Amino acid sequence: MNKSNLFEQSFKITKSDRASKKQQPPLCIWFTGLSGSGKSTLINALEIYLHKNNFHTYVLDGDNLRNGLCKDLGFSSEDRDENIRRACEVSKLMVDAGLIVLAGFISPSLKQRTKIRSFFQNNEYIEIYVSTPLKICEQRDTKGLYRKARAGEIKNFTGISSDYEAPKNSEIKIDTSINSVNKCLEEIISHLPL
Repeated sequence: MNKSNLFEQSFKITKSDRASKKQQPPLCIWFTGLSGSGKSTLINALEIYLHKNNFHTYVLDGDNLRNGLCKDLGFSSEDRDENIRRACEVSKLMVDAGLIVLAGFISPSLKQRTKIRSFFQNNEYIEIYVSTPLKICEQRDTKGLYRKARAGEIKNFTGISSDYEAPKNSEIKIDTSINSVNKCLEEIISHLPL
C-alpha cells in the first residue's frame, strides 16, 4: 500500500469534548504482570468500582483479544509485539473516545512497555505492575498453563521459557500475594486522577 495516498481526517468533536460529555478524564490503565498474578481479578474489581461510580470504562484483556482481533497471532516474539501494538491502537482509540480503558496484558519486556507508554499523553496513562512472585502464580495456575509449560507443552511461556523484565518505573506496584483484592483496589484508586 502506498502510504502517500493516505490522509488523516480531522473532525470537529475532539477527545476533550467526548471526555467532557462523560465528565471524566480519558485514561488508559495498563496492568502488566505474569499469568496468574491477579491482573484480571484487579481489573474486574476496579471496573465494578468505576461503574458503580458512574465512570465509562472498557476492559481489554489479552486472552479476549486473542480470540478475536488477534486470533491470527501466535506467541513468537514478533507476534507478541504485534499483539501489543494492536492492543495499544485499540486502547488509544478508546481513550480518544473519552473512556477509561483497563488493559490487562503480560507485556513482558521493557521495550514493549516503553512503546505502550508512547501511545498516550503523560496524563492519560498509568502502568500498574502486578508483581506477584512466580512461585505464587504457579501455585494458582488457574488455567493450567504453568503445568503445561513445565511439561514442555507450551513454548515461549513467560516466566518459564521466556523472560519477564520487571518494570522499574510503574506508577503503581501491587503484590496480590500479600494484599487482599480490596487493599489492592484501595491502593489503585488512591493513585487515579478521578
